[in-house]
Amino acid sequence: MGNAFGCIQRKQPRGAPLASRSKRMGSARAPRGGAAKLTPAEEELLHRQALAMAIHQHLDAGGSMSRRIDAGGASISRRIGPGNTSSRRHGSLPDSVTNAKAVQVVLENLETKKIVLVHGEGFGAWCWYKTISLLEEAGLDPVALDLAGSGIDHTDANSIATLEEYSKPLIDYLSELPENEKVVLVGHSCGGASVSYALEHCAEKISKAVFLTATMVKDSQRPFDVFSEELASADVFLQESQFLLYGNGKDKPPTGLRFDKQQIKGLYFNQSPSKDIALATVSMRPIPLAPIMEKLSLTAEKYGTVRRYFIQTLDDHMLSPDAQEKLVRENPPDGIFKIKGGDHCPFFSKPQSLHKILVEIAQIQAPSTLFPGKAISEEEEESTEKS
Repeated sequence: MGNAFGCIQRKQPRGAPLASRSKRMGSARAPRGGAAKLTPAEEELLHRQALAMAIHQHLDAGGSMSRRIDAGGASISRRIGPGNTSSRRHGSLPDSVTNAKAVQVVLENLETKKIVLVHGEGFGAWCWYKTISLLEEAGLDPVALDLAGSGIDHTDANSIATLEEYSKPLIDYLSELPENEKVVLVGHSCGGASVSYALEHCAEKISKAVFLTATMVKDSQRPFDVFSEELASADVFLQESQFLLYGNGKDKPPTGLRFDKQQIKGLYFNQSPSKDIALATVSMRPIPLAPIMEKLSLTAEKYGTVRRYFIQTLDDHMLSPDAQEKLVRENPPDGIFKIKGGDHCPFFSKPQSLHKILVEIAQIQAPSTLFPGKAISEEEEESTEKS
């Protein structure tokens, strides 16, 4: 929610001023561990074409970039650059995406190979392009969806009045799955509310749920409440925010939030490569307000039957590490993982570490495999980025 929240005084994140830019922001992390460095032209290929695709997304005449992006011929990873996925990936993706030592996946032991990726506020399926590439190469079946009013979904964000309407593309997708098929469901940021909603309404279709620095709310809690301690009460926010949209007129309640392009850089992308920031800047859309202000009704009989995992990002300026700790303390998941140096968008800033964690979660077989509080060690995380 970035800029919309930026006009209300926030607590300063530990180790850096809220609005200041990290010294590393604006350039990709140099490859480590002996990996061959690509030329600038090669490194820019993926980002330039992804940016062009975002700019021209509404002109897509073939229909392959519809409301979902999956491995069945419409994945972003198959759309960017010439050649097929397997033959060209290491030649066209930058070192921050590829990994000299592939993550080992035992496919025959998986509960499901399908991983459904749900974006956060303002984003769309496009934000998962690195994650999709890595998961496909590991032999998994990633699917990225556009929620209502997001990405290339043509719904007017101002017209979305409920979380049900906002989450409809996700619920429709899960409802259309074959009878015995399940998925691993991954939600980023406020997309966690849609994941929780899906757990309550389609629990039988979900093997595991992953909350990526996300609003993992409790019963009768609103997604906005996750941010309230660092921001202000909902009433104060609605009175003071300069970024509210009034799609039904100024005399009616606000309907959406818009982004300030500069403020989101420090809040969302303080460790992300500049090219990914450019992609997000031209692609992010206004946020429907009603879904984040709606209290969720979650039950132990449905929501409580699915294993949940939380991925913390430790250099997050949008949802601070303290706020993330509070989320997992008040609503304990089955497992906790941490990404050192990850900002609020680790699919940009730490794609390889995120990939490793998602693969590890996909391979978990029993509910007791991980216990609340278990985290990927900093040594493991550093090894992931170096390898």
